[in-house]
Amino acid sequence: MYIPREIENNILTSLNNNPVVALIGPRQCGKSTLVRHILTSQPNSIYLDMERPSDLQKLNDAEWFLSTQKGKLICIDEVQRQPMLFPLIRSLVDEWGTNGSFLLLGSASRDLLQQSAESLAGRISYKRLTPFLWKELHGTVNFETYFSMGAFPRSILAINPDASFEWRENFISTFLERDLLFWRGVTPSAMRRLWQMLAHVNGQTVDYSTLAKSLGVSSVTVKNYIDLLESTFMVEVVPAYISNTGKRLVKASKVYVADTGITAALLNLRSFEEIAGHPSLGAIWEQIVLSNLKGLFPDAIFNFYRTSNGAEIDFVVTVKGIVLAIECKSSYAPVLSRGNYHAIADIAPRHVFIVSPIEKGWQMKPEMDVVSLNELEYKIREITE
Repeated sequence: MYIPREIENNILTSLNNNPVVALIGPRQCGKSTLVRHILTSQPNSIYLDMERPSDLQKLNDAEWFLSTQKGKLICIDEVQRQPMLFPLIRSLVDEWGTNGSFLLLGSASRDLLQQSAESLAGRISYKRLTPFLWKELHGTVNFETYFSMGAFPRSILAINPDASFEWRENFISTFLERDLLFWRGVTPSAMRRLWQMLAHVNGQTVDYSTLAKSLGVSSVTVKNYIDLLESTFMVEVVPAYISNTGKRLVKASKVYVADTGITAALLNLRSFEEIAGHPSLGAIWEQIVLSNLKGLFPDAIFNFYRTSNGAEIDFVVTVKGIVLAIECKSSYAPVLSRGNYHAIADIAPRHVFIVSPIEKGWQMKPEMDVVSLNELEYKIREITE
């Protein structure tokens, strides 16, 4: 069963306007499935997987082979494993002078890919695919399942919760024991322990020295490991919002494990009932809101706000220059704290949204709405478009 993805039309538009489009995102988030679906309407195309020996063999003489594919849409999966292809791709697209020549898939971030793809500057458009957004799944699974199993396709569409949990445990092991070998200087056992620590402090500001002391490594190593987890889409780092209020601000970044199902597996939480009774519940709800917003508003700027006096707001989101304050409350009857109101006064956003796991929201005050996850997108678009 193919579940349509929100980004599909955006990719097709970018192929019409650019010689090269790179679809990036974590492993197993559905990139290959989405592209194979797109290719059903692009009969003049070819698909190459850089993890398949037969496809790698075709590129023994890459210049000759790719030159013979002129006029086709050439899709190359896991392209970060063959960085030597980027200069050749630049040369070919300059020679051909047509849009929609290459669709590259990678499980490394734009910044990490650009180390190899600098020669494609001005020729490439980057699109990020996340695991499933809630609006893509709405009506397919219930919200408790989305909460506990996360959004990776093979996890949330598994035949039962046990199969889902097993897939996530295998995903974690495979990422640590195989995928990370591609990056030098990484110790899988230390990375696993760090990842588990981050799950326990999910959504909190990161203290590199404390984590380093617990792991028995340097603060620089911890920072490099977190940067790598972010670059491979395994964590989301949210920097502090710096304002000119004169207040003493918390400036360390917050770190979230990028998928609720992975968080649950790292914490050994097997069901929604276990999550609901766990101290991580609020942070996991923030994680859901953040991942959905990043998927729906890829060009937005995400920060959080906190002062030393306790004023705080979960996310300060800037969309097309418009500043919005977003507070996540896992309660069905959300109430803002005094610290929330102080933060809102400091930030002076255009609008405040309190996001709750409800079906239908209501106005709390002028320019302040309680909203469901489904309502949040169109409410933001009403303000910013």
